[in-house]
Amino acid sequence: MPAPGDGLIGSESVQAGSGKPFSLYVHVPYCSVRCGYCDFNTYAQDDFGDGVNLNTFADEAIAELDFAHSALQNSGAEITPLHSVFFGGGTPTRIPSTDLVRILHHAVSLFGLSSHAEVTTEANPDSVDEEDIQILAEGGFTRISFGMQSAVPRVLKILDRTHTPDNVPKVVRWAQQAGLQTSVDLIYGAPGETLAEWEQSLRAAVSYHPDHISAYSLIVEEGTKMWARIRRGELDMPDDDAMADMYLLADRILGEAGYQWYEVSNFSTDISTRSTHNLAYWHNVNWWGIGPGAHSHWGGTRWWNVKHPLAYSQRIRQQISPAQACEVLTPNQQHFEDVMLRLRIREGMTVRELQGQNQMSEDQLHQKIQWLEKQGLIEAVEPLNSRVVLTLKGRLLGDAVTRELLPE
Repeated sequence: MPAPGDGLIGSESVQAGSGKPFSLYVHVPYCSVRCGYCDFNTYAQDDFGDGVNLNTFADEAIAELDFAHSALQNSGAEITPLHSVFFGGGTPTRIPSTDLVRILHHAVSLFGLSSHAEVTTEANPDSVDEEDIQILAEGGFTRISFGMQSAVPRVLKILDRTHTPDNVPKVVRWAQQAGLQTSVDLIYGAPGETLAEWEQSLRAAVSYHPDHISAYSLIVEEGTKMWARIRRGELDMPDDDAMADMYLLADRILGEAGYQWYEVSNFSTDISTRSTHNLAYWHNVNWWGIGPGAHSHWGGTRWWNVKHPLAYSQRIRQQISPAQACEVLTPNQQHFEDVMLRLRIREGMTVRELQGQNQMSEDQLHQKIQWLEKQGLIEAVEPLNSRVVLTLKGRLLGDAVTRELLPE
């Protein structure tokens, strides 16, 4: 449905989101090169005409922050201090570090920041230097997530990544010396990637001693450059068995190096180094997305901004909501999303939570749980308040487990 121009949230969603943690996401859509597998809202150009370019982004983001604060206040929402702030993209560090700090400081001046808040920016290993990282650390950032993807030049080339592998340990070390938590993102399953090459990337990543490692399977979305190359027969994708072998290898190597899984694709050294911001998504709490194409959620209402930077800028200048459309989730949709998201995390869900608001009878649910236990997909469950948690085998088949635990 169309999003209201004043950005107001309905009273039922305001009440449902009351008192829940509040996170902020800032989407910086600029990249130096658009990777062949990427289907995010990103642009490999700096200028869009009509005065819209890299240098105007910070002022536009600050203007949307003002709009967000006013809309939440006028909706009667209870605004809690920011639980986490995440700058993603695109490549946020394509704009000056001083602009990222300026956006952060304005957000904190409006909403406040909880005492243990996590403040993260993504960065490509070739998009920051030591001075940039120091500016971020002194400006209030607590964490940097570096897009490593692979340690193998051949694989990086297939993925259209521009950095050299030697950049990664250097930027991780700079961030650590600045007192920041560090994360590296890896992608497995690139066309032609071997198990040995994936192992090389994993062992390189753990040798840098980051606090957190993400290991994502490559998903080739229709319409991307890589999808077109696969369609033309220029590239081959690994089969499901090969992808499973890569995930099992990641779980073993990361586990041996002291990284614990806390979400299917995410591993940390301990509880304190888990990604607070990503956990906010998996728990489906409140967040406001700033920037072109950014998504937001409050108490069951979801909306998303217009994608193109020029269209976004025009709305910001007119002081109307940059949201393109919105939707209000039904209780059934909210239950489905809760199950889908929370089963991915290490704590899982209780049997009572899975049952939802009479979504399924206790007998039906217990029959499903017993079957999943016998298949080795979930850990053993006994009392009603016990948690349903995926086993290693279950993590490989998480979507199937989710479907089994939802009402038919």
